[in-house]
Amino acid sequence: MSGKSTIKRGKPTARIARRPAQTKTRRASFMDRLPVQSETVERVVSRGMFVTVAVAALGIAWMAGVPGYLGTEAAKAAGRAGFQVKRVEVNGVDRMDRLTVYGIALDQHSMAMPLVDLDRVRGRLIEHGWIEDARVSRRLPDTLVVDIVERKPSAIWQNNQKLSLIDEHGVVLERVDPNAMPDLPILVGPDAKQAAGEFGRLVDRAPSLKNRIVSASRIGGRRWDVRFDSGETLALPEGEDAAGEAFIRFARIDGVEGLLGRNFARFDMRNPDRMVIRKVRSETMPAKSGAADDDKTSSTTTDSGETV
Repeated sequence: MSGKSTIKRGKPTARIARRPAQTKTRRASFMDRLPVQSETVERVVSRGMFVTVAVAALGIAWMAGVPGYLGTEAAKAAGRAGFQVKRVEVNGVDRMDRLTVYGIALDQHSMAMPLVDLDRVRGRLIEHGWIEDARVSRRLPDTLVVDIVERKPSAIWQNNQKLSLIDEHGVVLERVDPNAMPDLPILVGPDAKQAAGEFGRLVDRAPSLKNRIVSASRIGGRRWDVRFDSGETLALPEGEDAAGEAFIRFARIDGVEGLLGRNFARFDMRNPDRMVIRKVRSETMPAKSGAADDDKTSSTTTDSGETV
């Protein structure tokens, strides 16, 4: 039997697209297991992608030499997406006014995080007397963190009837109210603040006398006259080393003989070989002929190593 046989074919059966459905189901299952809502995750991811794109755009603009306003606009867009300064966290402030730090940190041309000039903020902070050092950083999405290293007051500087709080390097921290004086020694003289470090080292060499010092006057920009709480004045020689050695000798003699509080007026140790002591005269003792009217003291000379 001849002839062509015809094979009938039906229409091609369409393939079932199972993989997308499976992927969608797996994604939904993963999102359901997260401890936060899926909308929150999507929002965080979208913001992260936006910031990544913005940073990349800024980098490309800088490398390509594109005008700066394009990078600025990208940074502003990041700010509109939520990355802008809303809080300032200040650490390390003890004595100075925190509002000063807040004011400097928030004084920005734009609150967008990428546009905050951290170096400029740090530079302005260091210009403040109280601040020895500062570090400024961003904590995304909306916080500036300012870490402060404060200066420590060590003395009060008196000059031209004005009182100022200074640190060990002579940096002026703030004015001092005469009615609210801190318990610190007073350094007197126009150049006394420049020698504040030298005075601090001098006092540290004889700790037993530290709490008895009321003030110290800088004489001729070369040496110190130290006044104690019992009223006596100690004249020290020129030079930091010579003054330190004399101060130690005086502390040693005072520890043995109790010089302070014994009706003496002045101890002169400018001569390294001897100490001259001037004692307050009794008001009933007649003054010597030819003595100055305001001279109410008598002098005694002793070798610096001997007892008095």
